[in-house]
Amino acid sequence: MNRPAASALAGAYRSRFRGRGVDFVESRNYLPGDDIRNMDWRVTARTGKPHTKIFQEERERPVLVVVDANPSLYFGTRKRLKSVAAGQLAAAIAWAAVRRGDRIGAFLFAPENHRELRPTGGRRGAMRVIQGLVDWLNPDKMHEGQAPLSASLERVRHAVRPGSLILIISDFFNLDEECHRHLSRLRQHNDVIGCQIMDPAEAFLPAGRFPISDGEHSAMLDTHQQQSRRQFERMSAEHGMQPKRMFQRHKCGWMVLETTDDPVEVLGRELRLLVGRG
Repeated sequence: MNRPAASALAGAYRSRFRGRGVDFVESRNYLPGDDIRNMDWRVTARTGKPHTKIFQEERERPVLVVVDANPSLYFGTRKRLKSVAAGQLAAAIAWAAVRRGDRIGAFLFAPENHRELRPTGGRRGAMRVIQGLVDWLNPDKMHEGQAPLSASLERVRHAVRPGSLILIISDFFNLDEECHRHLSRLRQHNDVIGCQIMDPAEAFLPAGRFPISDGEHSAMLDTHQQQSRRQFERMSAEHGMQPKRMFQRHKCGWMVLETTDDPVEVLGRELRLLVGRG
């Protein structure tokens, strides 16, 4: 990433997430002017005197990229595979985090397998995550099968430290009802952003005959009939809206990255938009 792009991205990141990660230090007697939202009701009840909680801003907030590498991510018709776009987006997040002074870690998921990289600060932390992404998203090591996203969210929920920033990168073809429960609980104590990776051909199909493959089987797709293309577009639009509605329902951030987009530009733009909404 070039220096101007990295600086701009870090600035957008800092504006959005400044001061959200805090550590509880102690309780003390309530003083006039204290924020009532920080009342320590448990200590107040025990002592009979009003007490308030004291917090200290966390200087090195944990930032976690969650990459859902199901087989559908290894698809692309223009510029790059979705898996490559996912890796580039995660790398941009890593650099923005370490420039802010935060620690960067990752949860890398695939069917029947996952890897966890604990949050680490500085250039070493960013490079560790990037190398992990390169190894994990290697097309030659594509993982077979399909795992529900809820299983990944459950693992993250049990492992993540409260006060973290969590960015979930996926094409979201593997949603199930359990995702709502785990996402809701994650959001209670963390900032969460969903990052949907899409290829333009997943939204609009041109007319013609095209060879397609899932990595194991091949076939010809005939899209000459307009009715078939319109039906596909409706299904694609619904697929795009379903995860967006879920994340917005639980007051999470949301962004979309197409394989033709520049990940750094999209991330910077979306973070600035989230500033306006936050």
